Amino acid sequence: MNATTPPEQSDQPLVSLLLACYEQQDVVERAVQAALAQTYSPLEILISDDASSDDTFARIEHAVRGYRGPHRVLMRRNAQNEGISAHFSRLVTLAQGELLFVAAGDDVSEPQRCERVVAHWLAQHRQPLLIATDLYDLDEHGEIHGVIAHTPLDGFDLDQWCRARPWLVGASHVWAKTLFEHFGPMQAGAHAEDQIMLLRAILIGHASTLHEPLVRWRRGGLSSKQRPANLAAHIARMCRGNQAALVALQQHVADAVRAERAAPVQAALTTSLCRARYTATMLCNSGANPALRAVVDARGVPLGYRLRLFGYARLPWMYDFFIRLKHRLRIRRGADAAGRPPK
Repeated sequence: MNATTPPEQSDQPLVSLLLACYEQQDVVERAVQAALAQTYSPLEILISDDASSDDTFARIEHAVRGYRGPHRVLMRRNAQNEGISAHFSRLVTLAQGELLFVAAGDDVSEPQRCERVVAHWLAQHRQPLLIATDLYDLDEHGEIHGVIAHTPLDGFDLDQWCRARPWLVGASHVWAKTLFEHFGPMQAGAHAEDQIMLLRAILIGHASTLHEPLVRWRRGGLSSKQRPANLAAHIARMCRGNQAALVALQQHVADAVRAERAAPVQAALTTSLCRARYTATMLCNSGANPALRAVVDARGVPLGYRLRLFGYARLPWMYDFFIRLKHRLRIRRGADAAGRPPK
């Protein structure tokens, strides 16, 4: 771990910007430069590479080399890949700030991001446990395509969360460190932290929205999904996503239990948990060869989904044919592997 420049003494609260990077060598320097350009002080910046196999960490070192600004900068990298939830949880244990700004290696924070959010937090007497801002919609070429606004979070309570999860993007989130002091680290294996941290905030307090675009968010990131060319690839991707979803659902239940508000959360997640467990049973367990009885017993799962997964498991030759055909037709039309038409 490398560190530069201790934070200045100030009456303002110390805050931390957590820049989590992985396989982002082509864009990470811009994200680092944006962090270093923050106008707020005192600020510590934790830049961490999650064991990338490309030149991400070398690009991080290049971007920080020669920095002599007011912010304290720490650079580190994991010996092994930990994944999003575990990576952020590790950074939280290293952070000293009262507020924790989330950042990814392919997104760009506006220079005033920390300054504006801290002002919003202080104006609300340090009460919000999570603050989300608007975002600029950034494409893969770095061009902006308008402003994205979340579901407003002020006044959003547990009853609303249980009825329908709000639409939000974790790239614009800021967390109070007390959320981790109360609930502990996130479980490893979740692919996204946004809903986990929002539920934590409304379980023991509340969240807030600052309607200013303060992050340039690369929609879909550099990890945009490639459409599979065959059934085996499709099932493998489904199982990876299902396992991550199951981890997040289990995290929600554990957090609700810790906050002594388990009943409404467990009721709200019953269908999702049934679906995730059914998917694991039908497709993801080693040597799975499910009987029709498994379809009948999974009454909490939509019938069409039950039958489709049963078909994947018991009639793979038929589904594989159609997936391969669709893939070839996309290529013939000139669409890319993600299904986007040619420009």
